[in-house]
Formats: sequence, C-alpha cells, structure tokens
Amino acid sequence: MPVSPRYRPDPRHQELGEGFADVVAAARFPRHVLRFRNDRWAARVGLDSLTPDEWEAHLAGFAPLPDNLRQPLALRYHGHQFRSYNPALGDGRGFLFAQLRDAVDDRLLDLGTKGSGATPYARGGDGRLTLKGGVRELLATEQLEALGVDTSKSLSLFETGERLVRGDEPSPTRSSVLVRLSHGHIRFGSFQRLAYLGEHDRLARLLAHSVALFYPDAQRQGLAATAGEFLRAVAERAAATAAAWMVAGFVHGVLNTDNMNISGESFDYGPWRWLPRFDPGFTAAYFDESGLYAFGRQPSVVLWNLERLAESLLALAPEAVLVDSLRVYAPTYAAELVRRFLARLGLRPRGVGPDEVLVDAAYAFLHASQVEYDRFFFDWYGGEASQARALAGPAGGQYQGEAFAELRRAWSEHEPVAPQRLADPYYAGAGPCALLIDEVEALWSAIAGPDDWAPLTAKIAEIRRFGALHGHAPAA
Repeated sequence: MPVSPRYRPDPRHQELGEGFADVVAAARFPRHVLRFRNDRWAARVGLDSLTPDEWEAHLAGFAPLPDNLRQPLALRYHGHQFRSYNPALGDGRGFLFAQLRDAVDDRLLDLGTKGSGATPYARGGDGRLTLKGGVRELLATEQLEALGVDTSKSLSLFETGERLVRGDEPSPTRSSVLVRLSHGHIRFGSFQRLAYLGEHDRLARLLAHSVALFYPDAQRQGLAATAGEFLRAVAERAAATAAAWMVAGFVHGVLNTDNMNISGESFDYGPWRWLPRFDPGFTAAYFDESGLYAFGRQPSVVLWNLERLAESLLALAPEAVLVDSLRVYAPTYAAELVRRFLARLGLRPRGVGPDEVLVDAAYAFLHASQVEYDRFFFDWYGGEASQARALAGPAGGQYQGEAFAELRRAWSEHEPVAPQRLADPYYAGAGPCALLIDEVEALWSAIAGPDDWAPLTAKIAEIRRFGALHGHAPAA
C-alpha cells in the first residue's frame, strides 16, 4: 500500500509477551462487498491512501498492514456477565489486527474486528457477525460521536456473503465483518483474568503496560501507589463516559465487565437503544428481564464494575489504597453530568450551584411531562433564545405547568453558548436528529428487503451534519 505520512504503525501489544493473547487466523469469506468506509477517520490515521482493492485486502482479507502486527491476536480476558463471573470469555469472534498512532493527538489506537471468524474463545459460536449487527454498531458509533461521547469508531463494514442462523433475528440472515478503531482494547476483564488465575507477575506487567500507554501521569514510586493512581484515572474516565451516556439518553444494554475498556472509551454495541422519553427503568436488551442494565442504573453499574477492577488489583495494592481511589467516581460523575447537560442545551455555565439547580429542574420537568427526550434538547437549545420556536413546535403544549416554570426560572440567567447555531437550517427543521428503534428498524428493512442502502447513507450524512454543527467531528 502507498504509505501516507499520517500512517504511524506502533504495534505495542506484543511487548506484553506470552500469556495475554492467542495468534489466530482470519476467516475466509465468499464475498467482500464494501458497505461502509469511514474516510474521515481513515484520513486521520493515514489509511485514506488505500485503493479500494487495498482496503479490501487489509480490512476484509486481513493482510497485515505495513510494519504492524504480522498475525491477528485474540485477546484473553474474563468478566462478570450480569454479575456472574465467567472464566470462559476472550475474543470469540474478533481479534486485534493492528495498532497505530492518532496523527492529531498521538493516542495509541487499535484496529479490532467483529465477525472475523471463530477463535479459541468462540464457545461453540460461528465467529460471524450479522449484517444487521454491523449496521447497528455503525449507527451507534456515528450517533454517539455526533453527541460528543467518547466512543469507538466504525472504520469499515463489508458484507461477506454467508447466511447465518440466529435466534434473535429472522434467519437465515446476511453476514458481515466490521473493523472498529478504538483507543485500546484492554478491558476490566483483562485484569480480572490474571487475578483469577493468580498470575500476579503478568498482572503487574499489564498494569505497567497500561500506565505507560494510557495513563503515564499515574506512574508513582512503588507498585501499590501506581496501582492506586491507575485505578483513580480509570474511574475518572469511566465516570465521564457514564455521564455522557446519561445526557445522550443512551442505553448500552450489556454493561458486563468485559465490555468496559480501561481507557474509558465506550465500545462494543449490541442491543443498544436511545430513550424515547425520560424513563430510568428503560432497558435495551430483551433478555435483561431484571432491568439490571436499565438506563437509570448505568452509573451505579459502572461503579460496581470499577469495584471488580479494584478487586483484581488487590494483589498489587492494599484495599485501603484502592477504596480511596474509587472515591473520585461520584464527584466526577456529578460534575460531568452537569457540564454535559448544559453543553447539550447550549447554555453557558454560571457556577456549581445555579448549574445544578438547572439540571435538577430539567430532569424533574422531563419526568413530569414525558416530552420526547431528544426533542426537548432540540426545542430549547440556547434556552430562552428558542422560546418562540419551541412553543410553536409539536411539543409546545407540553411546555407548561409548575415543573416547566421552575425550569425556566433556573435557566433564565444562563446565556447561550453559540446562539448563531440557531440560524442553521437544522433548527428550522421538523425535529431532532434522533435514533430511536423504529427508525433503526426502518433503515434495516430497506436493506433487508430491496437492498436499498440510500436511507442509511442519508441518515449517516444527517448525523454527521448534526455533529459538525455542535462541534463534534474528528479534527483534521
């Protein structure tokens, strides 16, 4: 491939040595039909110079990228799944394919796959990904990025020409292979596995590797102090991500410890949903019968998962040190929730007290009125600057009552951050750029039936315009 100046390979996982991953082979597929190529992020990491044939060879056939990993690696990890410990996990239908540097901020990024074939951890599965699953992950990552959530990016999606049988989709159904760009693939479960097996030397090695690559400021004199600072840094990042989900109205659906990344980045999207209306009990997964991972429980679930990460570090640091590190979670989450809520409303912060009053009043109103969640932010972007537009809109009749009066009093002194955005055609449109389940199913129906990809292409363009308007687009 012609090497772009922005392409900076940096395969670092192999520095861990033996015991952290297994060399695997990629599946061979009957067809490679490109369905999505993320040119924005390809340019940022220097892969935009690939021709169509080269893109297919590297991101569907998985020929090694120059000066990168020579063979794919299925990473080893354990995890709590719905709070039951499972030691039979690991990369079952994906692998680490390459590592490279972000040309803008120098972060180490991974190219990881989904649906690339069975590995030693497939647990009887076929190692494949349905095309609908690939489309859903593509939509989730695009919408989350547009809303300013720290998320993995869908880099490439190929349809692969196989017919898959699944219990949760009409079958047989079409197959795909996805490549995602992530800020690391080291999971909470990576640490849990080593603690479970009593491999304390490797546990210390994984900690040192993680600190060096993700949290260099956490390095301290002594292993215990470093473990404590590492946990504190992970907890801060995880708290920020949890707050971002809540403000976005996003329900991940399966917040197992193997689905949480030490970098704090949100990733691995299965039965996700967005809130139609504010409802703490809203769930995404049909199999989450107890509501363990319901929308309103996500912050406490993330903390519970952090506690399991802390337990895995007990061989390296005293309990008191780790408990103290986790105390950063609650205040970080609270501050991030307020900050992100005001940002989504397009209002300038005024200070902790007034800002918290505003957010509390907004949630009280959302709960009482049951106005559509995304519409609320669309109608009232900039606060009082949107009064005429909001009251004249489809939900205008819901903006009344004491709860709404209290909210208006709370934001009356908050100035809009970017009032010029209200002149954009987006705010003259019929409604918000949302991604509720009915629309997702309609987008898939167009593909599953007449093989019409135009609605999906149009939706991604809409999402990207929305993100760019609000300052959430990848830097050049």
